[in-house]
Amino acid sequence: MKGAEIIRSIETEEINRVKEELKKQLPEIYVGDTVRVGVKIKEGSKERVQPYEGTVIAMRNGGINETITVRRVLQGVGVERVFMIHSPRIATIQVMRRGKVRRAKLYYLRDRVGKATRVKQRFDRSL
Repeated sequence: MKGAEIIRSIETEEINRVKEELKKQLPEIYVGDTVRVGVKIKEGSKERVQPYEGTVIAMRNGGINETITVRRVLQGVGVERVFMIHSPRIATIQVMRRGKVRRAKLYYLRDRVGKATRVKQRFDRSL
């Protein structure tokens, strides 16, 4: 076995272990989708799940290091967060609506304001 194959097999085992451990079912996520990510937040000894809803503007890597960048506008200010999909800090990921886009990265949405930031809805993929 070559080095890349060994790393890929270890990553696959780790992903399967994390999914079994957390009982997470990850939906198919695409760029342009509106998602609600449940983030576990620890406050003192308590732990709660805080939802973060926005549009997926970028996806990066595969395997254990897979990340999504989610953008939303809060009080007129654009906020972006990068989430590691297989992280134990992520409780749930729900797809709220599918977006119809023609690019792999939607960084151009950063320059848009108001209704220009809307992404058309896609109906040929199920939620």
